[in-house]
Amino acid sequence: MRLFQISATAAVVLMSLVSDIGADDDTAPSVYQDLADKFAPIEVNNIRPAPVPGLLEILVEGEILYATEDGRFLFRGDIFDATTRENLTEIQRNVSRKAKLNVIDEESLIVFQPDETKYTVNVFTDIDCSYCLKFHRDMESLGAKGIRVRYLFFPRAGPGSESWQKANSVWCSDDRKEAMTRAKLGADLEVLECGTTPVAQHYELGKAIGIQGTPVILTESGEMLGGYVPPS
Repeated sequence: MRLFQISATAAVVLMSLVSDIGADDDTAPSVYQDLADKFAPIEVNNIRPAPVPGLLEILVEGEILYATEDGRFLFRGDIFDATTRENLTEIQRNVSRKAKLNVIDEESLIVFQPDETKYTVNVFTDIDCSYCLKFHRDMESLGAKGIRVRYLFFPRAGPGSESWQKANSVWCSDDRKEAMTRAKLGADLEVLECGTTPVAQHYELGKAIGIQGTPVILTESGEMLGGYVPPS
């Protein structure tokens, strides 16, 4: 069984909740509000009953924590159904990731469209990432298999970095797909500015989903395939 590691921020939040939430909160609405207050200013994406009776599920920064219904005890880890052998926590992560991706306007993405689409994947990419280049070199094979690629920018070095500027320049190019390919191959792109670009939105979405490295491939169902995966 895989136990996911929560981020440093979520760990601090977890410690804060354990120390601050009282045992007297015995109604669900008040506990929900207490939990939301303790997470501020961190956005709590969702607080709701967990798939296991007696527990609440808290989604924050793309990660899932669990709390007892009175809000007193919290823990992290994946919940498995021993009968079906399903990872119930990962199923909820998939649902959350899919919902976040559905909010993104496709006009803000760089899409490589095959002649006939059989599958669609969302790929968070960094122009200066070697395995992202390896994935990009497979574009012809991906297209032959009917795999439609929707690229989102995730410059790992963050705002103000050279990778961030390259992403902006790709977006501001007349032919974005051609510029993406040239940039990944190491060509020197002209530094371009065109007002607001979707780079920051993609980057923040990636962080909200819990992405730390690239490439990260997300299927239409929200399943996350971390790292490079061959077309087959």
